Amino acid sequence: MKKIFEFLLPALLVACYSPDPFEAESTEDTATQQSSKIGTLFHVNGSEQICNPSVSNDMENYPASMLWLNFSGKLDVNAPDSIYTTKRVRQHDRLTVSDTAGNVNWYLMVDKDEGECQFQDPEWSTHGGFIVSLRGYDKSGKTSCDNLDFGIFAVRMADKKKFWFYDKDIQEEATPHLWVDPSAVPDTGAADSTVKGFFGTDKVRLTYVSKDDEIVFVDFAKGGLSKAKKLKKPAGRESWKIDSPLISPDGNFVVYNMLENMTTWEAYIQELSGSSKAIKIEKTAGMMSAPAQPHWFKFQDRLFVLWAEFPAGSQMLNKAELMETSVQDGAVGRTVMRELRIAANAPSDLAFEWLDDMREVAPVPMTGGRSPDGNFLATGTNLAYLLKLP
Repeated sequence: MKKIFEFLLPALLVACYSPDPFEAESTEDTATQQSSKIGTLFHVNGSEQICNPSVSNDMENYPASMLWLNFSGKLDVNAPDSIYTTKRVRQHDRLTVSDTAGNVNWYLMVDKDEGECQFQDPEWSTHGGFIVSLRGYDKSGKTSCDNLDFGIFAVRMADKKKFWFYDKDIQEEATPHLWVDPSAVPDTGAADSTVKGFFGTDKVRLTYVSKDDEIVFVDFAKGGLSKAKKLKKPAGRESWKIDSPLISPDGNFVVYNMLENMTTWEAYIQELSGSSKAIKIEKTAGMMSAPAQPHWFKFQDRLFVLWAEFPAGSQMLNKAELMETSVQDGAVGRTVMRELRIAANAPSDLAFEWLDDMREVAPVPMTGGRSPDGNFLATGTNLAYLLKLP
């Protein structure tokens, strides 16, 4: 029993499950926004209905917005049409992008006719025009969706078409991420059966966590799936689980967590190379915890790693009502970032360098990244917010 329990603990973090199977009710009496010294907080959906938060990476079409997964029950958002129902919602049956006003500005529903059961682990690509996610289907072909297998796909925001990297044999905790050349211009009129046709470039890179709990790196400009590589795990952490490797803006590194259990984790940066060694982001004086849910943040020509910190013994979850000013002093965690320089294919003493000390961005923990314009932080699981910084 102990071994099973130890395995399930980290699995609950890297995948998104309802904290309690429930029919969530509307929280209409809850404030939808609140301004204070930390900025302006906006409820996303207004109840414990959110997981896998990912801040918008498209400032032109989806500003002040967040991508998220839903649990089952009722959603408190402004539906754009009759297809996007908000009552009797099935868990993980859609991908949603909504803004600070609660408007759903983009969504993708599971295709029941194609046997799709649910989505899992969506993440905005480094390119604003694409999202990557897992799709689960029932291996037995039944509609009960009790025996799921997963595949990895990208969806093009402009027309909601999918490109399949893998259609099966992927674990539910794969947490994929996608890098696309930032200069790529998606062409919805191009042939979408190839990487170059779908993305507008073959400079596309994919990472995910394998069933053997290793980070897999695929470079579609250099052989694609047949030339996939695996990164070496940090020394001494072979039994820990990998959580959510995110590709850097230049496409050459990942940042990720290693989890021993629900309350013990570490964070690492690693070059996307079969021979690379992981670089630990050390917990230093003044930090509440090791970095949780680290994200890259690029502002103009400056590069940062952004992460959340939680009090000792806490999980990587936002259980607190952040609009209560009593918790806006760091009591339930905080968000910090640190500037750095990275260089691919460089000697070890030149590949990585911190440029300054940590700086606190917000005295509340935000786990879903910072928008490219720097104005918003996102968080979720289980309470979700967008925070407009002052």
